[in-house]
Amino acid sequence: MRYTVPTPTSVDELLQRANRLTGQSFAQLAKIANLHMPNDLKKDKGWVGMMLEQHLGASAGSKPLQDFPDLGVELKTLPVDEQGQPLETTFVCVAPLLNTSGLNWLNSNVRNKLSCVLWIPIDGRRAVPLAKRVVGQPFLWRPTNEQEQALQSDWEEHMDRIALGEVESITARQGEFLQIRPKAADGSALTEAVGPNGQMIQVRPRGFYLKKTFTRAILEQVFNAV
Repeated sequence: MRYTVPTPTSVDELLQRANRLTGQSFAQLAKIANLHMPNDLKKDKGWVGMMLEQHLGASAGSKPLQDFPDLGVELKTLPVDEQGQPLETTFVCVAPLLNTSGLNWLNSNVRNKLSCVLWIPIDGRRAVPLAKRVVGQPFLWRPTNEQEQALQSDWEEHMDRIALGEVESITARQGEFLQIRPKAADGSALTEAVGPNGQMIQVRPRGFYLKKTFTRAILEQVFNAV
């Protein structure tokens, strides 16, 4: 039987639920939610996020909305090492490759997703069996004006290059805090984009990701980490 939790009716209720998960192992939470526990995340990369969504009552599913659209809150897990440092970049959303002329930062999905985030640090150490890894202390975060300006600058740079047909020349090194990378697991999934001469080309889907330098700064901002 599928484990279901009602959608939270307030941000305070959501935070209370998230706080109750702190310190619990993935095995404990999987058992409560009647979920199969994978041996690792090689083929189940989104499993931890899906499990936490079930425990918290997220309602957006796979739609391009915030995970808690009625509350205006996005859920993001953040795998960290024993020092509490981020181990990987954070996926934000799929990058639009067509019909970009009407897009601007204010109506972008990146800004929508990052306007208010419930971050849940999780044990990401590969040396620790998945079942024994635990959930860390969650926190609610909104970007400062300075952080939003930096993200906007990166987003506009990336979107200008997409509009100019330069999507295939964008590398993960570009962008101070926000990068664009291929999203699909392999090269078999293709989508349309504008090529350098204005022609339609087939490319791997792209996604926006936060670099580790950005999430590390968030953790330091919240926990006063050294």
